[in-house]
Amino acid sequence: MTTQPIAFITGAAQGIGKRTAEVLAERGYALILNDLRPTNLELGVPTLEATGDISDEAVVKRFVTQSLERFGRIDVLVNNAGISCITPAEDTSLEQWERVMAVNLTAPFLLCREFGKIMLGQKSGSIVNIASVAGLLGVSDRSAYNASKHGLIGLTKTLAAEWGGRGVRVNAVCPGWVLTEMDHADTGVGTYTHADITGRVPMGRYALPDDIAQAVAFLADSSQSGFINGHNLSVDGGWASDGSWENLRLKKR
Repeated sequence: MTTQPIAFITGAAQGIGKRTAEVLAERGYALILNDLRPTNLELGVPTLEATGDISDEAVVKRFVTQSLERFGRIDVLVNNAGISCITPAEDTSLEQWERVMAVNLTAPFLLCREFGKIMLGQKSGSIVNIASVAGLLGVSDRSAYNASKHGLIGLTKTLAAEWGGRGVRVNAVCPGWVLTEMDHADTGVGTYTHADITGRVPMGRYALPDDIAQAVAFLADSSQSGFINGHNLSVDGGWASDGSWENLRLKKR
């Protein structure tokens, strides 16, 4: 057992999840780190590895049991794990659709439900779902991904309404394009270029994992965000706010 706050982070082996783990460790959290492979992170705080597929209900329930056995409580849940699918809607297979939904929407629901029960019993807790600007807007060739992130925002708002009065806050962070391993994989096969992103973002750059991790840490901490509930925090450099055409946008730089 520990008196430190406890956070469970999914997709913690790389990218946003890894940086979130580092930032929360710097702030004194003990961590439960999930990914499909061991994260092997040395963070200087009590850490439990939770390796496995979070779209499997039995796996999620096992993680809850292990977390409580090790730490006795859960204070923060960060639903970060997600997968991309860049395919025209007419070419998206049912298998692709179902896998994206399983990882990006069903898994967060299962984790919210199971860890939420613990938080409700404690009458305290913060859940931060990593959604996307693709959950606020339509982006071509991403029907499954966009639908999953729109659904995650809907889940966030609904749980905030249900649980806010019982001490559990639920919010979402909506990143724009972030310079991570997932981005490298997508640009590597030519689906878009870095210039496509930097030309579209008013601030003229990608987000970095730290930009997102700092937003997560803010929403996790009740001393900083204790009356924020059901909010979708865009961390996108202004992507979702800018309706300019490209020439007009670039002329302002």
